[in-house]
Amino acid sequence: MVDAVIFDMDGLMFDTEPVWTRAWTPTLASIGLEFDADLADACRGTSGTSMEAAISRFLPDVDAVRVRETLFSTAHSMMSEGVPKKPGLDELLAYLRGCDVPLAVASSSSPELIDLHLTNGGVRAFFSYLVSGVGMSHPKPEPDIFLKAAAEIGVDPSRTLVLEDSLSGVRAGVAGGFVTVMVPDLVAPDDYARANATRVCESLAEVRDLLERGELG
Repeated sequence: MVDAVIFDMDGLMFDTEPVWTRAWTPTLASIGLEFDADLADACRGTSGTSMEAAISRFLPDVDAVRVRETLFSTAHSMMSEGVPKKPGLDELLAYLRGCDVPLAVASSSSPELIDLHLTNGGVRAFFSYLVSGVGMSHPKPEPDIFLKAAAEIGVDPSRTLVLEDSLSGVRAGVAGGFVTVMVPDLVAPDDYARANATRVCESLAEVRDLLERGELG
């Protein structure tokens, strides 16, 4: 058994990615532009400066900071009443609680959105550590957010499981030396993820099964 588990949130614990995608339409409309699926995909799993860099690649003549802030505000409003939990989340959390494994959330979302989803989903009590990538100098795909979470828990990355759905999150987990498992949501694993992630699982229920069989950590 691993010494701790660090969860990403959007697309991994909660089905928020379709909401983020929908939030791009009014965000871009506010500056006179139409929805761009490639831009939305490029920004998935990012925050802060990495999201701003992605926005600037697609829209070099706009204020990337303003676009990011509008997107976050719009998505927060859309998600205020809650979003569905991903299959297997409750069962995995119950199993980990039974094993007395410390849990953290390390998400690119704002602290307010993290707390909102955990509270609305009835799972806030499972997590003693919450880390937001907003304002972080080196967001995903850099490993800083996961390293910060591991430091707060007091565990070694090599003995810590990181659960991610995004390609940038997988890169961050691998770069930090974590046991990194991808549970894909809207984006399929690429060659890097298949070659470098510890496992690629179809669901959080599969993660629970692997832990029960002692096949992770």
